[in-house]
Amino acid sequence: MRVVQVPVLSDNYAYLLIGSNGQAAAVDPVEPEKVLAKAQEEGVKVTRVLTTHHHWDHAGGNQKILGMVPGLQIVGGIHDNVEACTSTVQDNDEFQFAGITIRCLETPFHTQGHICYFCTEPNQKPVVFTGDTLFVGGCGRCFVGTPSQMFSSLVEKLSKLPEETAVYCGHEYTVSNLKFGAHADKENKAVHQKLAWAEQQRSKGLSTIPSTIGEELQHNVFLRCSVPDVAEATGKDPGSSTLAELRWRKDNWGLLASATTMALLFIQMLPMAASYLGLDH
Repeated sequence: MRVVQVPVLSDNYAYLLIGSNGQAAAVDPVEPEKVLAKAQEEGVKVTRVLTTHHHWDHAGGNQKILGMVPGLQIVGGIHDNVEACTSTVQDNDEFQFAGITIRCLETPFHTQGHICYFCTEPNQKPVVFTGDTLFVGGCGRCFVGTPSQMFSSLVEKLSKLPEETAVYCGHEYTVSNLKFGAHADKENKAVHQKLAWAEQQRSKGLSTIPSTIGEELQHNVFLRCSVPDVAEATGKDPGSSTLAELRWRKDNWGLLASATTMALLFIQMLPMAASYLGLDH
């Protein structure tokens, strides 16, 4: 079992999950031409598609790739209305592909039926394709779910996978995620170290993916929502309440930072304004 990254769109990643028999599963092949060209370059044949969720930047290439590779099996969550889906799966469904065991983990909150694919093969380290649930240093927006669903998906399900599990997510969001993490989890050295590494990688045009579950437990503030220091900084109870607060702060981080900057500038200008108006006498 090996994984090949395929950069697509502006910051997405599609993947090829390649088995020992020369077959490959394409994960979220939103730009089929690029994915199939990479498969040809690797000398493998795409025989299946694994779709994490229905958003266009992940499932939007399904119909096209089905036309390019007739008979292709397209897998998607039963609760997610995935484009061109030919085979629906639900939580804890398991199937074999090219010698690889693939377990489906339903992780609702970004979409109602989002599926992560946990892949294992004897004598190899496992991998998980997390789409838009778990990112390196971050997590997806909670569009349709509840804080409890988000906590269950991220903390009770994904973070409990073996720590050596390689994490392949759907976007190159690492630097922005870790900048927020460094702000929200200031005393955590692991966040600052990972951020410095990620910035160096990106400055060279290199990917920051994969991570591992073990690494995410160290530097991903969203997975650390039950840590007392992290919860205390949010003013919320540890667990799902802290996670929801962190997600809200991340959603509004740019606005909050701008508002803080404006407030500081206003405070700095008060003495000058007072002097100009003669109010300092």
